[in-house]
Amino acid sequence: MADVFSQLYIHLVFAPKHRHSLIHHSWEEDLYRYITGVVQTRGHKLLAIGGMPDHIHIFLGLKPAESISDLVREIKVASNDFIRNERLTTIKFDWQHGYGVFSHSRSQLDAVCKYILNQKEHHRRKTFKEEFLKFCEDFGIDIGKKQFFEWFENEA
Repeated sequence: MADVFSQLYIHLVFAPKHRHSLIHHSWEEDLYRYITGVVQTRGHKLLAIGGMPDHIHIFLGLKPAESISDLVREIKVASNDFIRNERLTTIKFDWQHGYGVFSHSRSQLDAVCKYILNQKEHHRRKTFKEEFLKFCEDFGIDIGKKQFFEWFENEA
């Protein structure tokens, strides 16, 4: 049987349930390391991970043997268990259903990595909702009646 040759760069975005700001700066690096381990154990290559208290970005080289939905489900379940088992927060933590997934070309690797690693600076100027809706617009995703995230009513 012939080998599979692939080059799939995937950018994932998801948030804690109700988009609450639950990812605390004191343990976000531990969470990122744990998620990196989950991604690598499943045979994918983590390129960048970062976020804010209310959402996370993961950029990876995807192996085609696993579907994106299976990978996201595993990342969410495993990291949720990690947060609970390590007692990183006293507040009940769950990830929201749904996620954003965007594909990038090899020529965009550096720019996407820098973007993800500089989330804190980026969000001084733009809300998560503005950021996510811009991604959808840039990638030609028709939002229609889809509900990606539970947005706060007072959020732009």
